[in-house]
Amino acid sequence: MTVMEERFELASQRILEIEKEKRMPEQFQRYFAENADYLGVLLEEYKWIASGAMREASLQELERHNESCFIDLMGRNYETSYANPDWAYAQLGETFGQLLSAVAAELRSLPAFIYEQDLEGITIRLELFVEIYCAFAESFEETKEAPEYSRIRDIFYWFASDYAELTAEHAIRHTVDWGQRFALDIIENADLSDIRYLFWFGEYIADDQWKLAEHLNGLPEEKIQKIADTYTEGFRKGFELAKKPLDKKKSIQIRYPLGFERVVKAAIENFRKMGLEPVIARTPASFAEGRRVFRLGFFGGAVNRQFDYDHENDKALYLDKKYVHRMLECRKNAWEEYKDMAVVHAGPAVIEAFGEEPFEPASKEYLLTLSTEQQKLYVEYQSQAGAMTNEYIDPEERSFTCIAFPVPGIGEHFPEIFDEVLKINTLDYKTYETIQQHLIDALDKAAWVEIKGRGDNHTDMKVMLHTLNNPAQETNFENCVADVNIPVGEVFTSPKLTGTEGVLHVPQTFLRGMQYNDLELQFRDGMITKYTCRNFEKEAENEKLLQDGVLYHHDTLPIGEFAIGTNTTAYMVARRYEINDKLPVLIAEKTGPHFAVGDTCYSYEEDRMTYNPDGKAIIARDNEVSALRHTDPEKAYFNCHTDITIPYAELAEVTAVCADGTRIGLIKDGFFVLDGTEELNLPLYQG
Repeated sequence: MTVMEERFELASQRILEIEKEKRMPEQFQRYFAENADYLGVLLEEYKWIASGAMREASLQELERHNESCFIDLMGRNYETSYANPDWAYAQLGETFGQLLSAVAAELRSLPAFIYEQDLEGITIRLELFVEIYCAFAESFEETKEAPEYSRIRDIFYWFASDYAELTAEHAIRHTVDWGQRFALDIIENADLSDIRYLFWFGEYIADDQWKLAEHLNGLPEEKIQKIADTYTEGFRKGFELAKKPLDKKKSIQIRYPLGFERVVKAAIENFRKMGLEPVIARTPASFAEGRRVFRLGFFGGAVNRQFDYDHENDKALYLDKKYVHRMLECRKNAWEEYKDMAVVHAGPAVIEAFGEEPFEPASKEYLLTLSTEQQKLYVEYQSQAGAMTNEYIDPEERSFTCIAFPVPGIGEHFPEIFDEVLKINTLDYKTYETIQQHLIDALDKAAWVEIKGRGDNHTDMKVMLHTLNNPAQETNFENCVADVNIPVGEVFTSPKLTGTEGVLHVPQTFLRGMQYNDLELQFRDGMITKYTCRNFEKEAENEKLLQDGVLYHHDTLPIGEFAIGTNTTAYMVARRYEINDKLPVLIAEKTGPHFAVGDTCYSYEEDRMTYNPDGKAIIARDNEVSALRHTDPEKAYFNCHTDITIPYAELAEVTAVCADGTRIGLIKDGFFVLDGTEELNLPLYQG
């Protein structure tokens, strides 16, 4: 027996004893007993999987096992779960409520480690629970009082710090190591027509995953291949158009929602023909490893997005300078360990799913929040971690692609919507390239662009453009066709910040899994000066929501991108099926002008010359902030980029304004009015 196996056995035995013991007041004993009971269920799950019984289990049995792993987070059960900070606070009191809720939340990451049979990942979390239990039991027996808060907080702190090396290694390995086989073995070797395979991943399987897999199983092979080809060809074209050397690469990271396995299996074969081996890793299950509402990797259904939202800032319990320094050191060591794999990594290929009910978080009184100092530390950590990634995976030699499809939760017209989205994702890019060039030709005459909303939208923005010294050979806007960013349909630029000002407002928008109501950002010289929304009654809660989900704890962000989406077909499909509020950013950004706050689209690649299909050089690749990369690189990047779109119906005008005051209308009252763009209005008229 190995040392880790001995530790696992000791921790497991101790947990099974906790339910029988009465060593502390009822309020705390109940917390430990209920969590020990949950852990006992998972330990049985571990043995069941290890025995091989899972692969032979019936569909009904697999459903029961899946539910047992996530039961207390499901629906109304969460209201009385210790993983709910408000419930924990009410039951355990002011001193320990938030902290012990964070511990309970960390334990809820265990199904991922159980199904992957990751003994170390399981053991360290069992030991965390046992150590905290023993600290409470000993304190009540010795002093008749609860332990000092600092003692319990320190246990959690050292859990995060002591295993920072494991966390960092896990994150880097799951980015670049194509030797990982857990998900790949299921995708390549399971009978994908037998829906039982979905339950082998250890993710929550809801109707969307089940019904999506069944829908894809009902499609002919040529249609599956068409979806896969669109996805993989977008990635290949991204390298080709950017003149990057794909032949030097050996791996690609595939991120996707469960249910798409038939498509992913076909895509793997396509990528292998390009010389790329797949890296398929789970989205972080543990909050200590970066679990969030927005998910990356492979993932199942969202058991409870409120739970994810409630615990995104549990790092407040351990985030300090010492921890940040240790994590950065551990990440550096991990990158060094995997540097040979990193240098031949090509980047991520992403399949997004959309159609779930938009998530609007409920107001909770007892969530952990980052202090001002911790927010600064987190920004510093993200900045340095991002720079480290770029040190080992050169941005000038990597790319990405992203494509999105609906899930059955989008409604009764799911099959029709799925087919419509497939058509949108395969629109003829040459047609759009020609039309979009007319927009670019007009925009290149302008000194700035004015964007004004109508109706309930009170946007009033002035966006400054870079000066073209040689208009015959230079342009400000990229003519974006369907390569890395599928579907086709936008022209975009990195604006000048100086002079860019006004109000950006959208009555409702859906960003990274979160719904925002009456989102408003105010700008001066291209930087956010004020931000608000109306999700909650209390302004402080609205500001926190935006701090976490849009500003990513920065004091301010610049406008990194201004674009005009041209995919009116996508817009009208959304209108026809009333799914505008469910469109992912990937498609939504093509359905009107949009602004991105954060880094530019060319972040870390500003010095690489980029050209449009007409041969003109795109000179607007940076702004006054990213230009600091040469003198003060830590202030040049924010490591975030969030697109906010204004739908056509909410537009009064988009007008290019020349230096001499000449005004060139591009969009008026929701319709394109520039000569050469009339074809874009056909779907709008038909709607």
